[in-house]
Amino acid sequence: MSTFPSRRLASSKAWASAALLLAAAGCATWTAPANVTDAPLRERSVSAEKQGVRVSAAVLGPEDSKRMLGADINRTSVQPLWIEVQNMTQQPLWLLQSGTDPDYFSPLEVAWSLHTLMGFTTNARIDQYFHAAGFRNPVPPGETRAGILFTNPDRDPKLVNVDLFGNRTLIAFTLFVPVPDDIPDARLALTLFQYPDDAITYCHDLASLRAALERLPCCASDLHASTAADPLNVVVIGALGDIGAAMVRRRYHRDVHAGDLAQWTFGREPDVVLRKEAQAGAPATSIRGWLAPIRFNTESVYVAQVSRPVGGRFARGGDAAEVMDDDVDEARNLLVQDMMYAGGLEKLGFVNGVGSAPPARPRTTLNGTHYFTDGLRAVMFFATRPLSFSNVEFLDWVPYLESGKPAGSNVDDGNSHAGH
Repeated sequence: MSTFPSRRLASSKAWASAALLLAAAGCATWTAPANVTDAPLRERSVSAEKQGVRVSAAVLGPEDSKRMLGADINRTSVQPLWIEVQNMTQQPLWLLQSGTDPDYFSPLEVAWSLHTLMGFTTNARIDQYFHAAGFRNPVPPGETRAGILFTNPDRDPKLVNVDLFGNRTLIAFTLFVPVPDDIPDARLALTLFQYPDDAITYCHDLASLRAALERLPCCASDLHASTAADPLNVVVIGALGDIGAAMVRRRYHRDVHAGDLAQWTFGREPDVVLRKEAQAGAPATSIRGWLAPIRFNTESVYVAQVSRPVGGRFARGGDAAEVMDDDVDEARNLLVQDMMYAGGLEKLGFVNGVGSAPPARPRTTLNGTHYFTDGLRAVMFFATRPLSFSNVEFLDWVPYLESGKPAGSNVDDGNSHAGH
């Protein structure tokens, strides 16, 4: 009987020792960096200036993160981004963090990932340090502010939106920022295919542009151009920075799957592949894009396949993400709506070119997937944001927006349209 108290005492001592060890471990896991300087980031930063504002941005690599934040934050699937804003205007400006990354991490959220059990004092110091390291709003007139935004990881180069909000003013920047230590992947490059000048059709008015877009192939094909693949149901026109900014604002990111590389247009794999992730990591809308041999005045023209995976958020995963949902027009229209909300859409029209295929006579693509379509391509023109719904001009091409049905589309079974 007398042994029980001694056992309880020993147990209490053991727990106390363990708690002290945990607390000591917590104190030892993080130390505030000494002599922090952003000079190395400033040297390699990408900058732009307009409307009395200059912005600079640089992505922190693992060594930068250790030097400036006391830990390799990149290992927690967070990509720290250094941003400096020089406000030479006469009004205060606010940097809109959600414009840079709609799912950005707050400084204290990232700090919490470094907390340790029983490390109360150290945890408080971590919170204080990260709170101070984050970018602080507003930027007063005539002053310069620099700080860290904690963003989701992107590959090299990272497309960075910097939206600065003032009194009835939004000053928007789009920067392509190198990512240190990223392993180059040609499939994710933003330097798209280039055509020789004599291979490009130059269009200087909307009528000639429409004719050129309707002459594009209806669909992609396989490598040998022997089997039709997914329909080319979207055209995008504008500067790459303006298009990319709109995509980022609606959570589209570069993401290539093996099945994407089976789709060929203009004799090559997609130049860029984007995906929008739905709730809980479920697959959502995908975009495979190719630079087309067409220019509209000085703007580039891209043709794309837009689709959603069969089952969407109810799919059980696996290969479902590679199987296209039958209703490709729904995916096309959802992308149009996304871009309306993105704030960069300037003009919208619809043209023929895909060829209609009703639900009763669907087409079959590479992996046996069936799809139906009204046969139209959505054509979206982009400009530098901010634009509102009221800014969008609707082109009087195929009057899809009036009735929701294409005018004069010919129904076919798709066998006459090989992707070439």
